[in-house]
Formats: sequence, structure tokens, C-alpha cells
Amino acid sequence: MTILGLSCWYHDAAACLLRDGRIVAAAQEERFTRQKHDLSFPRQAIDYCLREGRVTTADLDLVAFYEKPFLKLERLLETYLSYAPVGAWSFMRAMPIWIRRKLWIPDLLSRELNYSGRILYPEHHHSHAASAFYPSPFSRAAIMTTDGVGEWTTTSWGQGKGASLEIASEIRFPHSLGLLYSALTYFCGFRVNSGEYKLMGLAPYGEPSYEGVIRDNLIELKQDGSFRLNMKYFTYPHGRRMVGRRLSRLFGGPPRVPESALTSRDMDIARSVQVVMEEALVGIARHVRAETNENNLCLAGGVALNCVANARILSSTSFKKIWIQPAPGDAGGALGAATIAWYEYAAGSRDAHPDDAMQGSLLGPSFADAEIRKILEESCIPFEELQQNEMCHTVAGLLAVGKVVGWFQGRMEYGPRALGNRSILADPRGRDTQRHVNQAIKFRENFRPFAPSVLEEDAEEYFEGEVGPYMLLISAVRGAVQDRSGWGRSIDSVLPAVTHVDGSARVQTVTAKSNPAFARLLRAFELRTGCPVLVNTSFNVRSEPIVCTPSDALRCFLATHMDALAMGSCLVLRSSLPDARARALSPDEMVQQYGID
Repeated sequence: MTILGLSCWYHDAAACLLRDGRIVAAAQEERFTRQKHDLSFPRQAIDYCLREGRVTTADLDLVAFYEKPFLKLERLLETYLSYAPVGAWSFMRAMPIWIRRKLWIPDLLSRELNYSGRILYPEHHHSHAASAFYPSPFSRAAIMTTDGVGEWTTTSWGQGKGASLEIASEIRFPHSLGLLYSALTYFCGFRVNSGEYKLMGLAPYGEPSYEGVIRDNLIELKQDGSFRLNMKYFTYPHGRRMVGRRLSRLFGGPPRVPESALTSRDMDIARSVQVVMEEALVGIARHVRAETNENNLCLAGGVALNCVANARILSSTSFKKIWIQPAPGDAGGALGAATIAWYEYAAGSRDAHPDDAMQGSLLGPSFADAEIRKILEESCIPFEELQQNEMCHTVAGLLAVGKVVGWFQGRMEYGPRALGNRSILADPRGRDTQRHVNQAIKFRENFRPFAPSVLEEDAEEYFEGEVGPYMLLISAVRGAVQDRSGWGRSIDSVLPAVTHVDGSARVQTVTAKSNPAFARLLRAFELRTGCPVLVNTSFNVRSEPIVCTPSDALRCFLATHMDALAMGSCLVLRSSLPDARARALSPDEMVQQYGID
């Protein structure tokens, strides 16, 4: 049975193809269109999935869309009516979109796909829960999903057993941990639905001095893990902004202007809401553990990208194991919807995979060496061809002397993390590496940390506590010593480029089974340096999606200050380029070319 799962028209559109329950392919539309968080119908992602599966839409047995459009419309209408006449502007802006497109989603899907078969519409959080449990390594587990909002639900929990899944309880809009975090992301001058990473990265620079203010005024945390927001401080149900003037009075001034200098207030708000978020999630998880008596926990929903909170859930509850969907946001809803169609509608069988069923989340397109050579030759780029083992040792040598390398190998990652196939790599021992890569290559804020990739068998030597393959848990870096505070805070660490100011790191473990080429490179780097760890950040610049094709990678390489580009068997050195091609773009040119904000 061949099933296509879809998510689109809200944010992070994606497609996923299942055959008899196995994931054949999955990808976000943004990777193909080059529009970050692209929400449009995922035509190119669908085309890729069908090509990878060697099928057409005529071969599909089922299509599953990740939520119920009419239930979402019900929530919008009830919300606008309950706030009327406040919110009239927002209502007038939203309704034409619904009337023209979203009200007709079933017809649009059939027409866009040229498909006349059955289309299923599971609820949004059901799709999240399915994406968390069904690909997990557990035969049974508790499940938690937390995000901004689906149709009505913002938080849910339930239980998975074998090939069945049941949602037991939910919290409904407008009460939302995801929207609370997004509201304060907005207040601190970052963009909603993409700046939450920045708020989490900023938090360790601050003190939780506003924790009491947030708990006393913005959110009520209850004994059973439930919560309620004080909606007089929020305008997101009806307004053009997330928050109103009351929040400015509460925090002693207006929101930070985007791109302006960060202040201690911004750092302290970031730290405070992070602490409250963690307490709320731990409270829910403890309640879920008591109600289900399960030892394993699966997480999904956009809030599951908060790796600090995930680690806190694991350390502060009695769950023995935790598994987090590597594409936990709306893009992962396409996978969740497809698995619901297979297990719950088609009654497919399920045997939990001992690792997990995500195949390292390497589910996107790959490109043959011949395709890569053609792109380089047509672009008049000099390159050298190397066998894989020779490529790994050559790149390891470059990294060992402080070079930064674009690493483009195999299938593209599904989800927001680069996991060793569309990555920018560097030496984690360099004390200037973080600043250099942030400023000269990623063109992003200096406070943002980088993740380490480490061979799984060596992880315990460098990191304390639980680690995993998807960069969704933080661990303490062994021997890291913290000095001073605020912007003056520093860390003494053997891995300074991947050690955040609180001594933590967002670790990815790598095995020869999960990613042979990347594991070989890590081992080659260890042979040269004694260190089996590399800086691994996504192959893109700020405000651009992770690269998908060889052309994307070449364009990004030429525009930045990367020293080398390893694509398949082809190695490009910046030092070998003609002077005109070797010059990277200036910050102003980056704004013009990439639209960086």
C-alpha cells in the first residue's frame, strides 16, 4: 500500500511517502523553492517523493492531510466572534484567504494531485502524536505533543501500544505554551515561528529575574500539569501582533526593535520564560507518567524543538527513555498523517524498529557524482575527484588546520537540523571558530551556539547525560568551567566552539550504521587530532533554507567564507578559484542576494 502524507497552507509545507508502513521519502517544500518556512502546496516535495518511490498519483492508495480544515475554520470563527468587534481587521484579512482557498482544501488537494481516491483528515495533534510514536523504537509509550495551536488543541497527551494510539487529554486554544513562548520571542524582537531558536540560545546569558512576573501574571500552572494563560496580556487571538501594551507595562518598556542591540532585559526575559516553559512541561510530563505508568515517552509538536526543555523533562521525571521526532513541527505532520492512514485506517502491522524507523531522518533527495560534476563544469569551477576514504582524510586534514568545509553528501535531511549530509563543518577546538562561522559564513548573531557531532561510542568521554542522533537534547560538556555573567560570560572548555555559555551542548551522535560517510570523516578527524567531534551547523546562511541541490550548495559556498566544498566525490578549494570567484559577498551584498533581515 502506497500512502502520501501532506502538510501545507499554514507553515512548513511538506510531503511524505510511505509504502507498507516504511518511509520511502520525506521533504519540506522550502528546500526546493528556497523560501524559508514555505507554506504553499508542496508540489516539488510531492514530485520528489513520487520520483523516489517510482510511482505516480495514480498509484496512490491513500492521501492523508495533517489536520481538519473545517475544524480550524470553526476555531477561527468562534474566536473572532467572541472578541468582536475587536479583531475586525484581522478577521477581514483572514476570511478572504479561507473563502478563496482553505475552505476548499479537499477539492484543491484532489485537483492539485489529479487524484480521485480517498483523502483522510486526522486532527493536527493526532498527526503530531502519530509522528512521535509510530516511527519510535518503542512498542508502547506515553506521548506528549505541544505547539502553538492546531485546530483547537495546543497540548495533548496519550498512549501508544503496538499499532494503535489514543489521545487521552488536551488543552485548548487560546491557552498555549507554544504561543506564550512565541509571544515573548516577539517581545524580544525576534520573528515568530523562526526566532524561538534565538530566544532559547539567548536564555543562558540572562538571569530568571522575570520568572515571578511571568508566573504571577501570565500563566497559572496547576497541580495536574494543566495551565491557563492570562489573556488580557495577549492579542494573538484577534490582533495583528502577539501582545498588547499591558505586557510592555509589565516588563517596564516596549518590545525590543528587531535588529537593535540586545539588552540585559531581553536576556533576562529569555531566561525567565525558558525556566517557566520547562516547569510547565515537566509538570505535564509528570502527570502523564502517573496516568499512563509508561516508562517511555515520545515527543512532537514545535515545542519539542526546545532541546533544553527536553533534557529537563528527561532529568526531572521518572521516564526511563525519551524519543523525539526529528521533524516535530508542522512538516512532520505530513509523516504523522501518513502513518495514521497506514496503522489506524488500513490496519497495517507494526514492529518497533530497535533504533527507530526514521533512517537517520535522511529522507530527502541525493545527487549522483555525474550530476555534481556537470554543475561544477558548467560553472567553470575547478575541482578534484577523490574516492570516499581519500575524501574523508583530505577534508579531515583541512578541518584540523582550522578550515571550514561545506559537506554535501547523500540524502538531504528531513526536519530543521543538518545531521551530516547538508552541513557546514569546523574544528570544535578553535576558540575563534564560533565567532568566525557566525559572522563570516552564517551571517547571524554572535550569541547563537553551534552543535557538536560525535561518534556515538566516544560521546560519554566528552558529554554528560543522555545524548541522541537528532540534536534534540542538551548535555553538559565535561570539564567546562563557567566564568562571569551576561555578555562577559565565558567558558573554559576543551571544545569551546560547541560549548554554550552555560556549559551545555546540543549533541548529535553518529554511527557507521546511521551515516557511514559522516562517521568515516569523524574517525579520520580523530586520527589526525585525537578528537572525534566536529562543529556541525546547517549548510545555509541566515534566513535561507538548508541547501538541497548541488547548485544551492555551490551558490552558498561562493557567497560565504567557507574554505572548501566537498560534494559527493568532488572537492572544491577556495584557494584554487580564480580571484573573481573566490571573493565572498559582503554583508550588504548578502542582504541583496538572500534577503537577510
